[in-house]
Amino acid sequence: MTATNFQSLVSRFLLDYLPNRRGFSPNTVMAYRDAIALLLIWFESETATQAYNIGMDDLTPEAILSWAAWLENARDCCPSTCNSRIAAIKSFAKFAQYEAPDYLEQCTGIVGIPMKKHASREIDFLSPEGVGAVITAASGNLRELAILSVLYESAARVSEVAALNICDIARKKPFTAKLLGKGRKVRVVPLSAQVGDILAEYVCSYRGEAEPTSAMFLNAQGNRIGRAGIAYILKKNIAIAHEADPAVVPPTSHPHALRHSKAMHMLESGINLVYIRDFLGHKSVTTTEIYAKASVEAKRKAIEGLEQVVVKQSKYDSIERADILSWLRDLL
Repeated sequence: MTATNFQSLVSRFLLDYLPNRRGFSPNTVMAYRDAIALLLIWFESETATQAYNIGMDDLTPEAILSWAAWLENARDCCPSTCNSRIAAIKSFAKFAQYEAPDYLEQCTGIVGIPMKKHASREIDFLSPEGVGAVITAASGNLRELAILSVLYESAARVSEVAALNICDIARKKPFTAKLLGKGRKVRVVPLSAQVGDILAEYVCSYRGEAEPTSAMFLNAQGNRIGRAGIAYILKKNIAIAHEADPAVVPPTSHPHALRHSKAMHMLESGINLVYIRDFLGHKSVTTTEIYAKASVEAKRKAIEGLEQVVVKQSKYDSIERADILSWLRDLL
C-alpha cells in the first residue's frame, strides 16, 4: 500500500469513522489524532521516514512496540499514557482491517499488542474540609466560585463543565445540571439549593443578556472557557487555600480533584457504587470501584460493620469486666 493510501486511511479514520460512525466527541478524536502524530514523529526521528513516505507496510507490530518503548523512555510517558496511545493505534488497526484487508494479518498483530502493566494509580482527592477551603478561596470571584461549585457538586469532568450552556442549568428548584459526557452521552445530575443559587446569581450578573444556548462560562477573551482555563482556576484557588491552611489542602492537585473528591465523599457517606457510577457517567461500575479501593474510610466502616456481626458484645458490663481483670491479675 502506498503512502498516499495510508494518509487516506488516517484521514477517513479521524474525519469520518471516529466522529460519525463511532460518535466520538471532538476531544476524543483529538486524543487519537495526537497519538497518530506521535507515531509519525517517531518514524521521522527514529527511522528517518518522513510522514509523507509512510505506508501500511511500515506499520508493523514490531514498529508499534518500538514506538511504545520510545514513548516511555524518550518522552518519559507514564504507563497509563502509553496505554492510551497504544489503544488509539490499535483502534486504527481495527479500522484498517476492514478498509485495507490486504493487511489483515499485520493489523491483527497490532491489535494483539498487550497493554503495559502498571501499579494502581492513587486517587487525588480532597477532604470535605479541603473542598470547603478551596471554595472559600474562590468566594471573592463569582465566576470562579460558580465554576468550582458546579465542578464539585456535579462531579463533572473539566471538559463537561467547559461544555455547559446556560440552558443546561436548571436555576429553579429542583436545581440540576445537564452534562454531555464521554461518548456524547447526556446525564442530568442534581445540584444543592446553595449551588443552584450561586449559578443563578452568576447568570443574572454576567450572562443575563446571553442566549440560552450560549456558553455558560467564558474566558477573559469572551470565548467559551476551555479545559486549560478551568484547570488554571482550580490550580490558583488550591494554591490560595493551601497557603491559608497547608494541613488541609495540598500545594497542588489534579484537574479532576473535585470530581474525585465528590465521588469519595459520596462513597464514604454510604451511597451505593451503582448510583455513584451513574452520577459520574461511568460506563461500568468496574471503573467506579477505584474509589472503593482507595477509600480508607470506606474500608474502616466495612471492617467495623463486620466486627459488630462476628465479635458479639460482651455480656458483662464495664464494672464486671474490671472485676474480672482484677481477678486475673491477682492470679499471677
